[in-house]
Amino acid sequence: MTAELATIIDFIRYGASRFSAAGLALGHGHDTPIDEAMHLVLAALHLPPDLPPADGAGKLTGDGRAVVLALIERRVAERVPVAYLVGEAWFAGMPFKSDARALVPRSPIAELIEAGFSPWLDERPVERALDLCTGSGCIGIAMAAHHPHWQVDIADISADALSLARENLDMHGLEAQVEVLQSDLFDGLAGRRYDLIVSNPPYVSEDECAALPGEYEHEPRLGLAAGDDGLDICLRILAHAADHLADDGLLVVEVGNSEHALCALLPQVPFVWIEFSTGPMGVFALERRDLDEHADAIAAALVQRSP
Repeated sequence: MTAELATIIDFIRYGASRFSAAGLALGHGHDTPIDEAMHLVLAALHLPPDLPPADGAGKLTGDGRAVVLALIERRVAERVPVAYLVGEAWFAGMPFKSDARALVPRSPIAELIEAGFSPWLDERPVERALDLCTGSGCIGIAMAAHHPHWQVDIADISADALSLARENLDMHGLEAQVEVLQSDLFDGLAGRRYDLIVSNPPYVSEDECAALPGEYEHEPRLGLAAGDDGLDICLRILAHAADHLADDGLLVVEVGNSEHALCALLPQVPFVWIEFSTGPMGVFALERRDLDEHADAIAAALVQRSP
């Protein structure tokens, strides 16, 4: 069957067909099997993701055929995310190196970055921003690239993740604008204050972790699991973020499916749940003043789960 494949389009269609038949999980930046196959084929051939349609009629050489077919087989047999197979993911319109040192870049926060965090920052000057739990560095590096006047710190507890983040920072040449810091949440950030803190922390509950498809087994569990309800890390962020925000600072955090648990746990906190082009995605915005006003309730919720 594969002997009949000739063009780039043929291989994309073949990959999409194989992925559909295998029932692969599409949770790493792609919504359809054809999008996933397009990413794999074009990246494997070192072609841009916006390849003109006419160029899709180009024929693959023997080496190109072998590489693409091998990657398609690995995707089906091993359930490795495409970004790990080809070593690249796109986020906020930018390429990032991607491997098992950090989660595959895929946060809906990319849409906020490209939109300038409008309307949340429309009347609010930003000089310093923090990407907490940065992983591959994609959120913080993209914030710096889209906002050249911002100084951005990117922080994570994982030395492996930060080594990948540094490679991505070097690739985009933003070292003068972005500082990489190893920190267990805010523990290593004493004295630093920000106009904007953005975080995509671990937020997957234990039950959800147990039910995740095989693709997620290739990602570091440290970047996914966050206790029985998925809120262990989020509550620590809420409890200490005010100490690192300017008086009119803004906190933006992704909690995914743990949104409902968070609202039930802290019903008095005025979380603003952000609507994206595809609908709600479990990302909230919260003002520094709201963190101050509800500090006691947040602290109590955190204490209740402490051993």
